[in-house]
Amino acid sequence: MPFILRDESLKKLDATLQSNKPIIGCGAGNGMSAKFAERGGADIIIIYNSGRYRMAGRGSLAGLLPYGDANAIVMEMAGEVLPIVQSIPVLAGVCGTDPFRQMPVFLRQLKETGFDGVQNFPTVGLIDGVFRQNLEETGMGFDLEVEMIRLAHELDLLTCPYVFDEAQAIAMTEAGADVLVAHMGLTTKGSIGAETALTLEKAAERIQAIHDSAKKINPSILILCHGGPIAEPSDVEKIFELTNGIAGFFGASSIERLATEVAIQSQVEQFKATVI
Repeated sequence: MPFILRDESLKKLDATLQSNKPIIGCGAGNGMSAKFAERGGADIIIIYNSGRYRMAGRGSLAGLLPYGDANAIVMEMAGEVLPIVQSIPVLAGVCGTDPFRQMPVFLRQLKETGFDGVQNFPTVGLIDGVFRQNLEETGMGFDLEVEMIRLAHELDLLTCPYVFDEAQAIAMTEAGADVLVAHMGLTTKGSIGAETALTLEKAAERIQAIHDSAKKINPSILILCHGGPIAEPSDVEKIFELTNGIAGFFGASSIERLATEVAIQSQVEQFKATVI
């Protein structure tokens, strides 16, 4: 697929909204997921290390643990996904806190490889408590993810970072983010989903606060919702009902893991039910 310029990507997203359709971003852990997400009408594909772990049957939070080089994994996945996507932007999940990468060099490498944009994943935004405090104190904090988005914006890449609160929304908007993904935590439901999550009502309040903070700085920025209790189409509809101005949804586990779990199990059960 040819590289899609940032302005062209934004025009495509705006056209989706003008047609009264939500923007749908899809995390893809392999080429099959990317291929059929695009056929289903996805507006953006995002690939990152957790997608590989998720589609290997592991929990998405494996992407935050030392099971592999996140930035190297996304480059490996590029060869599987980039050639198969035909006409929509493909974003790389970038570990912006990686102390072994010269980030300006790595971002140029991603662009030259064919990525149209970036997202900040793995992200320390999912980490809290003393460990998070220690990461911030030792030079591996969220500010590096903000800086990565600023550098990517300067390279004219589409930038769609995760944010977890209003302060991060403001920082990412000021860094030039095009789309903010309001992250409500690990997705619930399915065989390996989280059991601890916000209610949809509480998630809606947080998403709205993130939206309002960002829009004060850049009225044209787009806000998508993601994660936590927002796992099914009905959950997304409920969030849309409870909020104002949310432009769409980004799904990863909810797009590929939940669908795959149900489809494969059901297919096998139907074969098993045949009579010899």
